[in-house]
Amino acid sequence: MSDAPQIAQKAPYPVEVSAGKSYFWCACGRSSRQPFCDGSHKETGFEPVKYVAEKDGRVFFCGCKQTGNAPLCDGTHKDL
Repeated sequence: MSDAPQIAQKAPYPVEVSAGKSYFWCACGRSSRQPFCDGSHKETGFEPVKYVAEKDGRVFFCGCKQTGNAPLCDGTHKDL
């Protein structure tokens, strides 16, 4: 079991979301469907993070997996 997530990319993923829809953000960095979970976290200590969109629009999901505001980007990637 790894104690640190893999960095998928050092930039956020802009995603158009729909109000009321649930999205499952990949927290481990292993998913082939970034920024969303594909089940690759099995056998790690990570679980996907559920995000429910409050309104239609664009949000920025964290790509580096180091954010303090999971699942959204907080700019941490700039320091990596």
